[in-house]
Amino acid sequence: MGADFDRLHPELRRRFSVGLAGGEACTGHGVMDRVWHGRGFLKPFLVLGGTRNILVPRAGRNVPFMIENVPYADTFGRETVSFVRTFDLPGRSRRFDAQMVLSPKGDRVLDYLGTHQHLASDLHLRAEPDGSLLIRSGEHRFREGPVDVRVPELIGADAEVRESFDDSTGRFHIRVRVVNRHFGPLFGYEGSFRATYTDVRTRGVRPGLRPVREEARA
Repeated sequence: MGADFDRLHPELRRRFSVGLAGGEACTGHGVMDRVWHGRGFLKPFLVLGGTRNILVPRAGRNVPFMIENVPYADTFGRETVSFVRTFDLPGRSRRFDAQMVLSPKGDRVLDYLGTHQHLASDLHLRAEPDGSLLIRSGEHRFREGPVDVRVPELIGADAEVRESFDDSTGRFHIRVRVVNRHFGPLFGYEGSFRATYTDVRTRGVRPGLRPVREEARA
């Protein structure tokens, strides 16, 4: 983000400075006012994605929520930060996993989705005039073995994340929308949470937080 990073609210700067150099991990606990998904015929695709912790096929209101941002060096030595979201929905918890990887040149952030990092997207980050952060996904790619192909627009989706901090409540507010250009809204959630910080050098990365498979390409 360069100088744009300095325009973020100080609490957002701290939260998104989580990394190996600082040694801090950030855990957020809160409530999503609403977790929603799109039209009924999209449900099978959400269920399929849910098997790899991509998207969430259940809807709900006032859903307890946790997000874990933990820095670590992945199998290939790249600095990585987990963005693992857990929604305590009725019946069972659901996870939406992503790992942000800094490219070897340090010029971009790549978002790998799911337990096996089959889906990758460049992220575009921007500070808004009110100090909030806007994140938009770029082109999606599917990667498995020798396969590295662009995901067609027909089945792909654009994600938009808006995160801010409310000084009066001491809470982060987040709103996420995932939209397909042809079929409309697929999935999203909105709510708030409080964050705590721990020393990752003493606590490490808890079992089950890292993906099952890590993709070498960045």
